[in-house]
Amino acid sequence: MATINDIVLIHLEDDPIFFARIEDIQPDHKKDWFQIKLLMLQIPLQTVTWILKDAYINGDDFFMGGKKMRLEPVVCPGDDGLTEDDPNPFEPAVNKGQEQSNQPEHKDPDKQQDNIISFSAMKNSRKSGPGDEPDPDIG
Repeated sequence: MATINDIVLIHLEDDPIFFARIEDIQPDHKKDWFQIKLLMLQIPLQTVTWILKDAYINGDDFFMGGKKMRLEPVVCPGDDGLTEDDPNPFEPAVNKGQEQSNQPEHKDPDKQQDNIISFSAMKNSRKSGPGDEPDPDIG
């Protein structure tokens, strides 16, 4: 069964409408039913409490106000069976037989290069007086 802190995608009539986090699951006074408190991950944030059977919490279709609904557990895309031997997706790929150099790459001076501008540099340039020239690095 889905559990507290799991993220679910809520479907209405087979269309995904919003994500929610399960905040709490308590047994209801009716046998085999649960009160499930959901934090709806949308603006504005709000919580709802639905009374559902465990099968509905696990993804079976149910009806609310005559509309078909479904909770679909969300699985992190990175949890698809990667092992420690798999390459780190945040590091550049290295051809087999070649070692990666720690030297910076030499860039073609004819190609346009991106500039990295700190927020403090931008803030300081905005404090310039009316006759000051704008910083050419800031578009």
